Amino acid sequence: MNHIYFIVNPKARNGYCMKTWKKIEDHLKGENLTYLAFFTDYPGHAQVLSSQIAAKSQENTLIIAVGGDGTMHEVMNGVVHDKHITLGFIPGGSGNDFSRGYHIPADPVEALSCILRLMKQKASAIDIGKITLQDASKHYFINNMGAGFDAIISYEVNQSKMKALFNKLSLGRLVYVYFLIKKLFTYKTSTIDISIDGKKHIFDKTWFVTVSNQPYYGGGMKIAPAAEPDDGLFDITVVHQLSRLKLLLVFISVFWGKHIHFKEVKSFKGRVVSVHSPTSLHVHADGEQIGYTPLNIDLQAKNLKVLTRRRKTEEVELKERDSNDFY
Repeated sequence: MNHIYFIVNPKARNGYCMKTWKKIEDHLKGENLTYLAFFTDYPGHAQVLSSQIAAKSQENTLIIAVGGDGTMHEVMNGVVHDKHITLGFIPGGSGNDFSRGYHIPADPVEALSCILRLMKQKASAIDIGKITLQDASKHYFINNMGAGFDAIISYEVNQSKMKALFNKLSLGRLVYVYFLIKKLFTYKTSTIDISIDGKKHIFDKTWFVTVSNQPYYGGGMKIAPAAEPDDGLFDITVVHQLSRLKLLLVFISVFWGKHIHFKEVKSFKGRVVSVHSPTSLHVHADGEQIGYTPLNIDLQAKNLKVLTRRRKTEEVELKERDSNDFY
């Protein structure tokens, strides 16, 4: 890479991300690298910074997000139209689902070392999702998006001071569990009309629908176990007609990806998705509140370059094909 930039979110994980950055900075002193680091000051600033970097860089450029999934989400939205940008990620948040799905080490120094090795190789081209809301605004997601119960929980988690408390106690992943239980007995399910590649589905008493590009969300929940970020398909999950008690069972099983065996959990694959509901439902993208239904989603195939240890789908398919050859 000709240019390397870090975009650091100092407020990620209740400020702990600055300790993460200090470890990275100390390690960088031993590397013969020229880089620039920028620090975010407000929500949405990472998108502004990455967009500005992309606009000024005409050669191959690496931007490394240091923070949580929200930081990566913002950085990605800032460079989504710039083909000369490659993205890296060093986890410094409380959820860090991107690092799980793309096989980036949880330890920041190990993650940096991994990125420094990967930057010498060809970056992986992955799919992303484009969401178009009713007001014609567009938002992109790299992990997943959701409408309904999970989106309102994400919204309340991000707005609450409880998130900071859980992070302070090193229990950041449990804040989602706390708000799920809190909202479980007051949330009203809804009928959702979903179109997947032109085929319509109507689900009554729906808790939520998620559209995934990789398996993980919500701090380690394996919502879409079979999702691959470069296969040209979304994995769509719909949870409906569940009692509140049974939803808790589904929720417990989702950490192992076993929820898909419940008859009330429906799974689909597709490239073009629309979601409508009689009443507007909260919508999140990569855990960040972006608006309300109705909406349309389009897959942008292999539209973004990222540094990841995850093996490319075509490499896995080639190995499987070779293993089945007989001579």
